[in-house]
Amino acid sequence: MASPSDIKLRYLEWKEHCKQVQTLTETASLAHETPSEKDLRIARLRKDYAAFCEYYFPHYLTLRDKTTGKPVRIIHNAPFHNAAAKQIKENPNLKAVFKWPRGHAKSTHCDIFTPLWLMFQTLPLIKFMVIVGKSEDAAKRLLGDIQAELEFNQRLIADFGEQKNLGNWEEGEFTTQSGIHFLACGRGQSPRGLRNREDRPDYIVIDDLDDDELCRNEDRVRKMTEWVVEALFGALDVGRGRFIMVGNLIAKKSVLANIAAKKGVLVSEIKAVDADGNPTWKEKWTKEEAQQYADFVGYAAWNKEMMNNPITEGTIFKHTWIKYKKILPLHKYDQIVCYTDPSFKASKTNDYKASRVWGKTGNELHLIDCYVRQDTVSGMVRWLYNFYESLPENVAVLFYMEANFMQDTILDEFTREGEIRGYQLPLMPDKRKKPEKIARIEAVSPLWERGFVFYNEDLRNTTDMQTGIEQTLALERGSNAHDDAPDADEGAIFILQKFTRHTSFTPIFGKRPSPKNRW
Repeated sequence: MASPSDIKLRYLEWKEHCKQVQTLTETASLAHETPSEKDLRIARLRKDYAAFCEYYFPHYLTLRDKTTGKPVRIIHNAPFHNAAAKQIKENPNLKAVFKWPRGHAKSTHCDIFTPLWLMFQTLPLIKFMVIVGKSEDAAKRLLGDIQAELEFNQRLIADFGEQKNLGNWEEGEFTTQSGIHFLACGRGQSPRGLRNREDRPDYIVIDDLDDDELCRNEDRVRKMTEWVVEALFGALDVGRGRFIMVGNLIAKKSVLANIAAKKGVLVSEIKAVDADGNPTWKEKWTKEEAQQYADFVGYAAWNKEMMNNPITEGTIFKHTWIKYKKILPLHKYDQIVCYTDPSFKASKTNDYKASRVWGKTGNELHLIDCYVRQDTVSGMVRWLYNFYESLPENVAVLFYMEANFMQDTILDEFTREGEIRGYQLPLMPDKRKKPEKIARIEAVSPLWERGFVFYNEDLRNTTDMQTGIEQTLALERGSNAHDDAPDADEGAIFILQKFTRHTSFTPIFGKRPSPKNRW
C-alpha cells in the first residue's frame, strides 16, 4: 500500500499529466467547422480506429523533441493495434490475450484508446470497465490515465461533452456523466458481486499481471490463474462481456500463458522483429534501433521482453553454448545411446520424463532425438518403442535407464507394451554409483562451452527440444527448476565417453518390426 506522501506525489504528477493532455488537445483548428461537418467527422472517426486515435490522442502518438518539445513526427498505429481494436469491438463476448512486446502500447490501446472508442460509439458499447493490475496501486495508476482523458481531453469534450461526474482514480473508482462506471482492482482482490446499479462489468482488462517473483513459484501461478478464471471472469454477467488480458510472456509457466492456452481464447502474439530483424511496429522504430536495443539488453532479456520467448538462464550453461547442426546418417556414428529419466512415480504427471538420444562422432556429441514431457510412464514407453522401431536395421542403439528407476511399476509398462508389439525393448540398467546430480552435470558442461555439443537442426523448433534446452539453461544450485533433460544428457554422455567404441552389442530381443524409414 502506498504511503500518504507517495499518493500526494502521484496526484501532483497526474495533475501535470492532465495539464499536458488539456494543452495538447486544443481544438482551435476546428473553430470554423459547421455542425454538419462535425457530425460527418465524428461518424468517420467512430468507424476508423486509426483515425480516432490520431485525432483524439495526439499527445500519445506524437514524437516530440526532448529539448524544445516541438513535434518531430506522428507514430501511427501498427496494423496489429487496429486489428485488435476491431476484434474487441466486433465481439461483445470476447475472451482474448494480447501478448505484445514491451513498449508496443498494449496498455495504451487496451486500457485507454479501445475502451474510449467503444464508449463513444453512437450507442455506447461499454457500461462498466474494470482495470486489473498486479497491485491495487498499479491498477489505480492505469485508471488515472483514462480519467485524465475523460476529464481534460479537449477534443473528446468538444465532440462528446463533459464527462466528469462522481469519484476519482485515487479511490479506485469513478462514474461519468453518462453513467459509465470505471473501477480499479489489484491482483488477488475479491471482485465478487461487482455491480453498478443493475450493471455488472462488461469490459475487464487485466494488465501485466505476471512478474518474475510470481512466475518462479508454479503453485502461486496456478492459484492466480484460478483467481483470474473463477473470480474475475465470474464477475461478468454469466460470461457476457469483453475479457481481455495483456502482457508479454515473461515465463513459460505464467498466468498469461495459462489463460492463453484455454479453449475459446483469442490470442494475439506479436514479436518485436521478424526473422530478418525488421520491426513489426515499423511506424515506431527502425531495424537499426531494434538491433541496438537487443545488443544492449542481451539475448535473454531481448527474448523475454520483446519476442515472447522467455529463456531462464542459470549459472552452469550459457545460451551462447547452444549450437545446432544437421545430424549424420545414424550408421555413421561411433555409438548411439538413448538414456531415459522417467521421474519418480508412474502416476505423477507434473514432473517431466526425459529420453535423450545422443550420438558420438569423433570429438563431437550430437543430440539426435529427444522426448521431454509431463506425461505418464505409458506415454514415455510408447515413445521409446516408436523410436526403436524407426531405427534402420544396420543401426544399434544402447537403451539405458538409471537402475534405481527400474522398479516393477515402470518395468511392467515396458512389458505390457512389448507384449502388444511382439518383442521387448532392450533396456539396460545404469548401475553407476552416481555423484551428486549438479556436480555430475557441471562436470560435463565444458563439452558445451568448448563447442563439442550440437543439437539436431531439424528438431530446433519442436517442443521437446526447446523444453530440454530451457531446463539446461535454467540449471543452477538451489533452484527448483526441472532438470530431467540435463540429468539424462549427463547419463548418456557419460556412457558415450566411457565406451568410445561398441562392437559386441546386439540390441534385439525378438524380431524387430520393419523400420519406418524415419532416418
